[in-house]
This record gives sequence, structure tokens and C-alpha cells, in this order.
Amino acid sequence: MSDARKGPDEADDGQCDSGIESLRSLRSLPEPAASPGSGPSHRGCPQPWSHPPETHKEPGEKEDADGERADSTYASSSLTESLPLLGRPEVEDPAPDSPLPHTEVLSPQQLEALTYISEDGDTLLHLAVIHEAPAVLFCCLAFLPQEVLDIQNNLYQTALHLAVHLDQPDIVRALVLKGASRILQDQHGDTALHVACRRQNLACACCLLKEQPEPGREPSHPLDLQLKNWQGLACLHIATLQRNQALIELLLQNGADIDAQEATSGKTALHLAVETQERSLVQFLLRAGARVDARMLNGCTPLHLAAGRGLNSISSALCEAGADSLLLNVEDETPQDLAEDSGRGSTPSHLEAGATAAAAGAQATPLC
Repeated sequence: MSDARKGPDEADDGQCDSGIESLRSLRSLPEPAASPGSGPSHRGCPQPWSHPPETHKEPGEKEDADGERADSTYASSSLTESLPLLGRPEVEDPAPDSPLPHTEVLSPQQLEALTYISEDGDTLLHLAVIHEAPAVLFCCLAFLPQEVLDIQNNLYQTALHLAVHLDQPDIVRALVLKGASRILQDQHGDTALHVACRRQNLACACCLLKEQPEPGREPSHPLDLQLKNWQGLACLHIATLQRNQALIELLLQNGADIDAQEATSGKTALHLAVETQERSLVQFLLRAGARVDARMLNGCTPLHLAAGRGLNSISSALCEAGADSLLLNVEDETPQDLAEDSGRGSTPSHLEAGATAAAAGAQATPLC
């Protein structure tokens, strides 16, 4: 993966506010100028904008703690340059369930204006999402070819990333229907679905998982639920860390691997659930089929983590699901050893009973 994508972490707000103070570029565009000798303009026909005087970037750029730009069109006036009238501004916002309009033929000049990229990487689609201007966005979708939907700004965000971040499920649905890529990753390696899980935007996640592109708009790559971000986390891992059972269930219903390991230490969702110290979440994953003795890269099972932290209630739940209290990690430690260390010599009864049964040869795998 390219180091250029990793970048230092910005504040959370910087991930969506990539067009701050650029609202005027959408709502204060110069009036269309009539061409010499041209007749009255026809309603709904794109008309060229007059060229304004030379524009320049306004002073004062927002910076993050590391001195880098945290928003990608701060004080940008680039969209006032040669932008044609977009379709029918008098039309009200389309209903969420209404079919999207068909693409019309554009002249090269009009296409160039519609696909203009600002100095900070934002397109008109990005700005329409940021400023919650669905009429502009739906108009763009009627004209733009599919590949333009996947342009990434300087933070490697597509319009789809921003729509999910700002919890705009109707816009997410429209972009998916038009074939916007759901696997492109931003500077943190997050896909739009990663963002939905982190922000706990369930409606957006549903659109990303359940909606399918309309005919002729198939994406180049299918949605990959096992895809990991730069922290090594798949969407299921993020949903588990957020303790969101509804998101976890949605991901599992759509094919997420419940035993997938994150890339840094090999923890599964069940390991992460133990670390949240939430017994109900652990039990939820066990009922969903999580492997109770899944191993991390160091050989630790979820019971190792629970016993080592002194989480007796969670240890008991794991034992009831059949966890083995005598499995060794790479340090030759069993969950019982870790429980004794955390309890300063005492062994919880549910672990001790399992060890006693194993020593007596009652079962090959001890019962806790």
C-alpha cells in the first residue's frame, strides 16, 4: 500500500468537512451570460456561465495540529470558473424512492466544467454532499459518467465516503445505484462501509450492503467484507469495538467472516468483544457461531484474555460455551495460569473445576 495514503491522523471532523466555506461556490454562482446573437434560452438546456474575473484563493487556511490541511476546499473559489447551468434548478429534490434520471449528452466544455477538480481535489459531487444539496447532486448524477463518481479528493475520500460520514442514506443509495465504488479506501484505508460501522450509521450500511447498481452501471469490483483498513481492521471488527449488535448482525447476514482475524495481532471479533468487557456482546457472538477457542498470533484464546483480565463473568460465559482452560499460548501459559496471576494465587472456580476434570481424565477437553 502506498505511504501517501496513510498520512497522519486528522481529527474526525476533518474527514467530512472538505468543503468548508465553499457553500458560495454552489449557491452564489455568476449569472449565465447570453451569447451574442443567441435567442432566449430554453428551460432545462445547459447554458454556459460567463467567465468571472480572475479568482484567487482567499487568505487563511485551516490547518490541523501537524500543519497539514484538514479540509480540502477551504476558501476555494475554483467552482466559479466556467461552470455551466446544471439541468433544471427549479425542480424540487427527488423523492428517495424515485428512479434516477437518465444520462444526457454533454458537450466537451460542459463535461469539463462538471468534472472540474478543485485545487484540493473536490468535485461538485463532493461539495453537493457536504452542503446537503441533493438537487445539485441528482443533477450531476444525470449527466456524469460512472468513473467520475469515484474521484477521490486529497483525503482520498469519494462522494460516497462523505455521504456515509454525514449519514445521508438517500444519497448513498443514489450513488450505489449509479455504480459508485464501495471498495475505494480513504487515507486511513477505510471504505465507505468501514466509515458506516465506525459512525454507527446503520441505514447507510444497509444501503451499501443491500442496494445493487442499476443495469449498465456494474462496479468494477464487488464489495469485499473482509477488506481491512490500514489498522488491519475489517468492518466486523469495527462494529464489534463499537458494541453495535445490529451492525454485527447485518454484516454477518451479508457474508462477513465471524472468525476473521485483524491484521496486527490476529484477534477475532470474539477476542475484541472480550476486550470491551461486555458479557452480552460475547454471548451474542457465541450464539452467532464464533469459534470459542480461536487463536491470536501469540496463541491466546478469548479465554486467555478474559482470565488474564480477571473478567470472571465473561470467563464463565466462555467456559459454558466449551472453551478449553488448558490450551497453551506461545509463552506456555494456560488461561488457568493467567487467572492465578490476575487473582494473586487464587483460581476462579469455573477454571479450577475444568482443570481438575482434565487431570482426572474425565474428558479430553476440560469443562470449565
